[in-house]
Amino acid sequence: METLMDSSLSAMPVQARQARLIEHYQTVRQFSEYLCEPLVTEDYVIQSMPDVSPTKWHLAHTSWFFETFVLTQAVPNYQTLHPQYAYLFNSYYVTLGKRHCRPKRGLISRPTVEETYRYRAYVDQQMLALLIAMDAETFARWEPILDLGIHHEQQHQELMLTDLK
Repeated sequence: METLMDSSLSAMPVQARQARLIEHYQTVRQFSEYLCEPLVTEDYVIQSMPDVSPTKWHLAHTSWFFETFVLTQAVPNYQTLHPQYAYLFNSYYVTLGKRHCRPKRGLISRPTVEETYRYRAYVDQQMLALLIAMDAETFARWEPILDLGIHHEQQHQELMLTDLK
């Protein structure tokens, strides 16, 4: 699939690119959840070896990414659903603070799988409100970061499949 930053797309009017990005964001985020449809609760939390991460962690981490790199920067007075999520779902971003030890992600019992999906829904709701409200100048500023975040989610989709396998 072409990215939003492809030259043919950058020639599109801002409103068309914005609409396309919103659709792309929703499609990619929904695909992560589609990949999880055959899973039961226990499948979300297993970490078979130190170099993999539980599916629940991947789902939360990609939400954390959008929250950290977009929402907290672009939305005045943004309120996270839970302040501890910044610690639990950070991965390698040392400059963003302490993080939970990767080989022990399978020991994280909370948030639950249900709470993780609520977190995703909360972040998605906030992201869509932001995307819809952006003027052309704001969209131009955030478009590359949003595109990066979407690709980041797709990378974690690949990791979810390989980590479960």
